[in-house]
Amino acid sequence: MANSGERRLLACFAHPDDETFGCGGTLARCAAEGIQVHLACATRGEVGEISDPALATQETLAQVREAELRGACRALGIAGLYLLGYRDSGMAGTPDNSHPQALCQANAGEVVGRLVAIIRMVRPEVVLTFDALGGYGHPDHIAIHRFATEAFHAAGDPLRYPESPGLHRPARLYYSAIPRGRLQAMARLAASQGMAPSFGAIPLDKIGVPDEAITAEVSVAAYAEAKQQAMACHRTQMGPAMPLNRLPPEALREFLGREFFIRADPPVPPGSPREEWLFPAA
Repeated sequence: MANSGERRLLACFAHPDDETFGCGGTLARCAAEGIQVHLACATRGEVGEISDPALATQETLAQVREAELRGACRALGIAGLYLLGYRDSGMAGTPDNSHPQALCQANAGEVVGRLVAIIRMVRPEVVLTFDALGGYGHPDHIAIHRFATEAFHAAGDPLRYPESPGLHRPARLYYSAIPRGRLQAMARLAASQGMAPSFGAIPLDKIGVPDEAITAEVSVAAYAEAKQQAMACHRTQMGPAMPLNRLPPEALREFLGREFFIRADPPVPPGSPREEWLFPAA
């Protein structure tokens, strides 16, 4: 049982590297400020990229990516890692979506129940997951968004999942999100450097969220090095052609220095300024 005097955050994501690329600076900042950070990862990224065939094969990729994830957790200061063991569903429209063990095929009640058990054990003040689009429409990102959101609400309900001991209602639910204006600025910069967009054929207006949807902008410039160390752990996903590896240093520092979120619960009153941190004042 978690110590009730500690502040805690639970991040719920789909694949190894999701924890790093979207909000690794925030997780590192939490850990540095004495907040206990926990991560639930739904899959081991079995059908992800292999940047260098010397690093993994399709048969060994899950094992390799789990090791990469554990290294990234150490770099970010994550205290607890919970692997749910579902299979990577692959990108939308691919045959992997139909695999019987794929996360996007999983029984919702089962996945939510497992997350409820983790929430009741960890007792986080803040739960963090993807936004409703999952950043760019990945089926697993969308699935973990739904499951984590439902678990956030169910964990404090005595009628839901009574087999899991204890009740806990986290104080806040946030979605990690990318403002479209920022994506478009980065795409222009990448093009000026002769680089292709990071998301290939996906139109930029189908990625991220409208800028006005963002409710929190967190400064993590002091933790950019920790985030870069975690990114480097995910070697199979960080090929040399990836734009983040080719940006000018000053542009990379600016890109890594801020992370963005939507507070889903309790909702932010309309017209409120952006929050600068995820936790209420102690």
